[in-house]
Amino acid sequence: MRVGLLGLGRIGAFHAATLAAHPLVDELIVADPVRTSPYGRPGDPFEADAVVIATPTGTHADLIIAACERGIPAFCEKPVAGTVAETVKVLESRGDNRVQIGFQRRFDPGYVAAAAALRAGELGELHRVHMVTADPAPPPAEYLPLSGGIFRDCHIHDFDILRWVTGREVVSVYACGANRGAAVFAEAGDVDNSAALLTLDDGTLATLQGSRYNGGGYDVRMELAGTRRTQAVGLSPRAPLHSAEQPETGAEPWPDFVTRFEAAYRAEIDAFLTSESSPCTIEDALEALYVAEAADLSLREGRPVEVAEVRR
Repeated sequence: MRVGLLGLGRIGAFHAATLAAHPLVDELIVADPVRTSPYGRPGDPFEADAVVIATPTGTHADLIIAACERGIPAFCEKPVAGTVAETVKVLESRGDNRVQIGFQRRFDPGYVAAAAALRAGELGELHRVHMVTADPAPPPAEYLPLSGGIFRDCHIHDFDILRWVTGREVVSVYACGANRGAAVFAEAGDVDNSAALLTLDDGTLATLQGSRYNGGGYDVRMELAGTRRTQAVGLSPRAPLHSAEQPETGAEPWPDFVTRFEAAYRAEIDAFLTSESSPCTIEDALEALYVAEAADLSLREGRPVEVAEVRR
């Protein structure tokens, strides 16, 4: 098949290499206003049989709609759009077209194994979940005013994987945050350290921590505490944790999200090219966005927020 790729930034360049090496891709058509790629040829990506969208967030909605109008299957990096209203508009415009949203943690072997263990009853009844997403360094200052804030930009991955692994919905969020680094976060109306308590629809409690300044390295983990056992995702020798009781392993910590989730990024592209249905839909992305909206509102108003308050 011919595949069109829009956007050749960091993740777009990674997708270009993945697509070019995929046995089902005969031709790769790339489009970026300022970057070039050694993979594929420049051209109109909508002339292809499928498109991969890795452009800035503000362009996602229009590009997904354009693909749907042409009847072209589309893969788009998260988010669908910057707001709930725009996301709903894209959902209503999708029709029968296949659209897959890039929440790559669903394809990470650790999260897949944890979900399978939970569903098989190996953990017993789930009572608690703990999640961490911490970047070693903040994004560029000019990106922050456009990011939507830490809960929409960063923790939306946690909200999606929480729903996917547990099979439950978040009903309420109590979030807080702090500014412990550069003033640019506060100037953008954002925080650089975050925490939240989430309640699921069966009463399970989930806690969340995040940081833009995790000096040890890129840290993404999930712990699922059941009545039989607790299962951890991301607790590998490369996790940026130092034990007070055990000697150091000598393994290099994960430096960034692309390195940590390289296999997952390749797997989600393979699923897009080979699946007849979407393993991560616009509806899924909207549900995660609702939780992010509730978390952001909770942060700003200093109170627990029911997810139902922000639904459209």
